[in-house]
Amino acid sequence: MTPVEPHSTSIVLAIVGALLLGGALFSRATERVGVPVLLAFLGLGMLAGSEGLGRLAFEDYHLAYRLGTIALVFILFDGGFNTAVSHVRRVAGPAAMLGTFGVIGTAGLLALGARLLLHLDWEEAMLLGAIVSSTDAAAVFAVLRGRGIHLKEHVGATLEVESGANDPMAVILTTLVTRHMVAVHPPSIWLAALSVVIEIAIGAAVGLAIGFGGRALLARSRLSSNGLYAVVLIGLACLAFAVPTLIHGSGFLSVYVSAIVLGNGKLPLKRGLVRVHDALAWLGQVMMFVTMGLLVFPSRLIQIAGPGLLVAAFLTIVARPLVVWLSLLPFRLFRPREVVYIGWVGLRGAIPIILATFPVLAGARGAERIFDLTFFVVVMSAILPGATVGPLARRLRLVSDEPPPPQAVLEIDSRQPLNGDLISFYVDEALPVAGERLANVPFPPSAAVTLIVRGSELLAPRGDTELLPGDHLYVFARDEDRATIQLLLGRPEQS
Repeated sequence: MTPVEPHSTSIVLAIVGALLLGGALFSRATERVGVPVLLAFLGLGMLAGSEGLGRLAFEDYHLAYRLGTIALVFILFDGGFNTAVSHVRRVAGPAAMLGTFGVIGTAGLLALGARLLLHLDWEEAMLLGAIVSSTDAAAVFAVLRGRGIHLKEHVGATLEVESGANDPMAVILTTLVTRHMVAVHPPSIWLAALSVVIEIAIGAAVGLAIGFGGRALLARSRLSSNGLYAVVLIGLACLAFAVPTLIHGSGFLSVYVSAIVLGNGKLPLKRGLVRVHDALAWLGQVMMFVTMGLLVFPSRLIQIAGPGLLVAAFLTIVARPLVVWLSLLPFRLFRPREVVYIGWVGLRGAIPIILATFPVLAGARGAERIFDLTFFVVVMSAILPGATVGPLARRLRLVSDEPPPPQAVLEIDSRQPLNGDLISFYVDEALPVAGERLANVPFPPSAAVTLIVRGSELLAPRGDTELLPGDHLYVFARDEDRATIQLLLGRPEQS
């Protein structure tokens, strides 16, 4: 008799490995047409599902919700960990407006559209609006990076910070509407509004506490292995979600806030930690798109295709642009063409997929139909705006003049803070040092150029080496020398 294990586990791992490998290899094809790579994983999930070639019968919404919650924790943590406080400060007002009132406005306007276009009742329409009200800047930047496009700083920062700030609000709205639909005696609107304020306050406070506490802990820890620092950070991310959730706060807001605090501190082995959480966030997004593909029944989609495309078009063309225009109206930071761009590129990602499972689990009326409608919103927002974010950025002159990335990256990773760092600079033709020999550049005595990346060549710097436009210089500098070196070489690429 053949034992059940390890054969059953091997089959599961074979399926997972094939889906991940196939989606990753297919990613290049999606980049060529300018849509997010995650659609490849969505398609593979559908192909492997119960009505696809794989015939995998999967309809476990409980498992999907639990996996989705874990995925969302790491997606939000990665977003916050890579968000610079300088970006947050610069666009705090617009991003906060988009992440709160923008989410509420999008949900309300889409609910009105769904009510008029699809004749849903108000509760179902409001639930759909809440589920798809948040955006995913990671999907936008994935498309832009695939085409080598960098947005102007304040536009890119607004999209980035908005996407982190609007996810917790979408979670809170979806939870409130779902509870209202299934409750025997729904709470009043004032109690619901008060609960939102309390959730936000608790989530922000706990996030700040865990962020600053985690920074102090990591700075003082002397762990036996480098890999354990990533384990500590993962533990902090889990606690940042769990602790406020258990005391009726917003765990997702807490995760994002704690990640911003941690990411802007001097952490040991920080660059390695960034790569770990980037990989976890990608795995979370991929996992949710494959799961949605498995949960979707193409036979049901055919029946709802017309209404789904209609509501997706209303969100993309009417609701999102109008709400963005109204939200940014009080701010003078943006030109009209920048407002148009921000309104157009509201791509949806893994968050609506996760949120769409919650009403199904709660037994809310029409929840499965809402899940299918969410599918069309996510896919259409990826195809229509996703395919145009690059060309539209060029046409609206929103592409920054950032230098191309170097072919090689040199880094220093240390368990403890060091008085010095490797800083990379791009030699622009407008810099005075362009065309000069290295020996003629007046670097501080304690600073030195350690490597020059010229195209695909790595050059050892010598006194007679001429600095050419297009070179990437890696300069070792102490903290007190940074200002002097930036006067010579301009703004650093990364440090």
